[in-house]
Amino acid sequence: MKERIIGAIIILLVGIPFVVIGGKFFTLGCGILGALSLKEIMELKEHHGKIPNFIFFISVVDLLLVLFSSLQRDNLTLELPYKYLIFTFLSLCIPTLFYKNKEYSMKDALYLFGSIVLLGLIYYSFLFVRRYNVYIFLYLIFIAIFTDSFALFVGKLIGKHPCSPTISPGKTWEGCIGGSLGGVLLSVIYYTLVIGTEHVFLLILLTTFLSIMGQFGDLVFSKIKRENKVKDFSKLIPGHGGILDRLDSLSFIVLTYIFFIGIV
Repeated sequence: MKERIIGAIIILLVGIPFVVIGGKFFTLGCGILGALSLKEIMELKEHHGKIPNFIFFISVVDLLLVLFSSLQRDNLTLELPYKYLIFTFLSLCIPTLFYKNKEYSMKDALYLFGSIVLLGLIYYSFLFVRRYNVYIFLYLIFIAIFTDSFALFVGKLIGKHPCSPTISPGKTWEGCIGGSLGGVLLSVIYYTLVIGTEHVFLLILLTTFLSIMGQFGDLVFSKIKRENKVKDFSKLIPGHGGILDRLDSLSFIVLTYIFFIGIV
């Protein structure tokens, strides 16, 4: 627990300045997180072979091009940067012609392309919501943090009934319910005091749904780890694992918010 608390402090000290300052500084932060996340995905060995260093370099460049394409626009939109996605597809597939299948195959190329699209979607969405409204972005971050924290404490305190034993044996129904109750309560209080709303009931419904989706995100990424026979995506953050271990819930929360709210 001590190591987890230290890890949480590190995350807050590093993450808050990037979120608050925003702009190119935040975009750079997303680029760094994206590259580290891609490395974590590439180190999962069950669905692809060993990726050559040169292909890893190309993959990182492709992901950064997708993310940094946002810097070319005064008003960030949700339009996919098709030009860079096409370049990503070509730059990953053509090299397979010059490698042996055991070294780098089309299966590996398509795995990388899907990974880059996924990470591009996640981090591009972060950029979009942050530029749209920093207080909304903090609201979504708080849902993830509070839900995860309350789920952990309540689960350890009174958790007895596993909710998904084959994917995440440590998760219990008591923890999930307690996580959403605590996460919704504190996040709604923040939203009401800082942003303001005349529709508190709708806000509670929305926050509850986002909290639940965040827990689905946690389970989805846990399933990825389970299928690859690893406990964490990496050991980068003491007590927390890797980047994707910390951003799994937030990713689903942000994507769900964009989908249902339809901010433009």
